[in-house]
Amino acid sequence: MKTNTDHLPRPLEGVTVLDLTTALAGPYATLLLAGLGARVIKIENPRSPDTARNNAPFIGRDGVHMQRRHEDDMSLAIMERARNKQSITLNLKSPRGRELFLQLAAKADAVVENYSAGTADRLGVGYAALSAANPRLVYTSISGFGANMVSAQNKAMDTIVQALSGLMMTSGGPNDPPVRVGVPFGDLAAPLYAVIGTLAALMQARSTGRGQQVDVSLLGAITAMVAAEPFEVMRRAGQETRTGNTMPRLAPFGVFATRDGYVAICAPTDGFSAALFDAMQRPELRADERFSSRDQRVKHNEALHTLVEDWMRTLGTDEAVQRLEACGVPSGRVRDPGEATRDPRLLARGETERLEHPVYGAVDDVVVGGLPIRMTGSFTGFDRAAPTLGEHNAPLYGALLGLDEDALRTLAQDGVI
Repeated sequence: MKTNTDHLPRPLEGVTVLDLTTALAGPYATLLLAGLGARVIKIENPRSPDTARNNAPFIGRDGVHMQRRHEDDMSLAIMERARNKQSITLNLKSPRGRELFLQLAAKADAVVENYSAGTADRLGVGYAALSAANPRLVYTSISGFGANMVSAQNKAMDTIVQALSGLMMTSGGPNDPPVRVGVPFGDLAAPLYAVIGTLAALMQARSTGRGQQVDVSLLGAITAMVAAEPFEVMRRAGQETRTGNTMPRLAPFGVFATRDGYVAICAPTDGFSAALFDAMQRPELRADERFSSRDQRVKHNEALHTLVEDWMRTLGTDEAVQRLEACGVPSGRVRDPGEATRDPRLLARGETERLEHPVYGAVDDVVVGGLPIRMTGSFTGFDRAAPTLGEHNAPLYGALLGLDEDALRTLAQDGVI
């Protein structure tokens, strides 16, 4: 975990965000805002908190295990997604709970929620209700299909969105079944757009005094990314759109097997392809009319990729990487996630980081994502562990709403907090 040893300011200092999110898509958005310095107050129902709190694996005094062994074991999911956040409990289904939330919203800059479309309005905490209490509030909604799309199929999980977006039909070979991307792409892409929209709306609110609703859907986010590649145009032009580990229209371009692993090579330009031929010790291929221009390399991509495949199979991965690097060929070994996330460069920059239990410290070697944004005049990243459920009830309700211990005790007894 990073430390702000230089005492730098944080980009979003002074911004208060009420976090009504659960699972992954919403919490990842608020995690990014927290990493940029916003005060993110995670609000959970005391009787049914974020389901991520009970997701395996768990980390505790005995290290990492798939079952909770001790009361203070924490879910890896919540430890990762709630860093730098504060936690309070509040039952929004109770009239008193909604009343308290409206009071909190009146003092906040932004609210982020990822309920199914229509749910926030039914709870009485939708944009219309909150904007009446705080006209400058930015209200960000992350949903499967859009905040205005209420239908029978109103719940979306990442795999469903991957299927509907066409993403599953972009990887693999021509005759392969759909390929699910192992990283929850929809649950991570939508939050990026949500954060961009939230920051833009906050800037506008500062200049106009008026907030607005920011509406991002998982399906929209991931489909927009799929549409960035001209799959449909290529299909109409007679080109195969599912080409496995090579990309014919940029040949030589793809992932190739070595004797003991795989290496990615991306050499679409004349200069890069010439460098590849030098690495292959086949300089005569520079003059081969089949490979002398980009159009010709694309036309003869199968022959070219076969030559590269045959050469790569004669080498170990280390030797292949060294030869390619020596000749200036854009390339990289294929690493498994464990090796990749422990890259010393990433750890040094805070782009990945080792996760520690808030009480027991580094009980196991667990590496998670950091904040891959560095700034020269600001501190960005995570320097506070995830809170326990309701850890900040007393200080936050006291500071923001003036509630004392007796009031909080009564609210707890009534099931409001």
